Amino acid sequence: MRAWHHLYSALPAFHGTEALRAGLGAFLGIGLCALGVAVAARLGASSLHLVAPLGATAVLVFCVPNSPLAQPWSAVVGNVSAALVALATVQLVPAPWSVAAAVGAAISVMMLLRALHPPGGAVALLTALEPGPALETGPLFALMPVGLTTAALVLVAVLYNRVTGRVYPFRQPERAEDPAPRLGLSEAQLGALLDRFNQSANLGVVDLGRMLAGAQAEAARHRFDGTTCADIMTTGLITVRPDTPLPAAARLFRRHAIKSLPVVEDDMTLRGIVLQADLLDAVAPQGRSLTFKSRPSRHSVSEVMQPAARAVPHDMPVGALLHRLTGQGSEVIPVVREERLVGILTRSDIIRLLLRGAGERAAA
Repeated sequence: MRAWHHLYSALPAFHGTEALRAGLGAFLGIGLCALGVAVAARLGASSLHLVAPLGATAVLVFCVPNSPLAQPWSAVVGNVSAALVALATVQLVPAPWSVAAAVGAAISVMMLLRALHPPGGAVALLTALEPGPALETGPLFALMPVGLTTAALVLVAVLYNRVTGRVYPFRQPERAEDPAPRLGLSEAQLGALLDRFNQSANLGVVDLGRMLAGAQAEAARHRFDGTTCADIMTTGLITVRPDTPLPAAARLFRRHAIKSLPVVEDDMTLRGIVLQADLLDAVAPQGRSLTFKSRPSRHSVSEVMQPAARAVPHDMPVGALLHRLTGQGSEVIPVVREERLVGILTRSDIIRLLLRGAGERAAA
């Protein structure tokens, strides 16, 4: 039974709507390609026709559009290069070895071009099995019909996937920190992780980062289930008003050894927050000596405070907040109840919660 278990389907059950979405997309894609071929035939373009591997390309671009194997570069360049390699192989290698040589060489070339596309192997096999049309057309066979019909199918897939809520082509990182900022992993580190588990051909760097970050956030929510910001926040805060002079704010920082000053109105409505770095930047810009006279226009905390947009509600689960304190560089986060300040969350508060959980797990 254990042996049979490994022969069962490895795919999860598909939702009915997803199966319908993919099937309809393939219908539209192949249908439009067939329509284009029919119109071209009426105009005398007899060399333009559908090739069987296009059906396999449709499976990839409509069913698994997030796979690196299904991306436009892989689909178009993979099919075109496979056709060119097969065309050259059938002229250089005698039958029956030309069939095997065409497929093997096509796979190697697609991998070297970073355009691995499984239907490309079928393109090479079909070309080697029936080389007549390809030899008659010459190298243009790779462009028409193979390249042109593949490009048309990919274009339909781009439009259809976007309309139906799928991202295609898949996400590419714009900066090194884009893939998973809350994880603290760079594009290179995520790529190395994919390489280590031989998954580079199955998943993109950005999607891996999104999945890991989502898993981390989900684990945090479960780990701190029931713990809200109000449960661990720091209360009894020292605050300032928007019109508090900068020298007075500086004296509060020095006297109480604090790192932030919430800015509130008389009714504790939160207006912003001032960090030590904000104050230093205001009074000693560009390395000049520390003096409040160097920036006479900035005379109150309202001119240097950060906006209150970072505030979170008191009943927010702690797990949903962790990435702000770790990946986004936030040092303190105000906690509000109906826009009125009730506390502050710092990294120290989170560390205490983590240490408390570690003690409980060790005891268990």
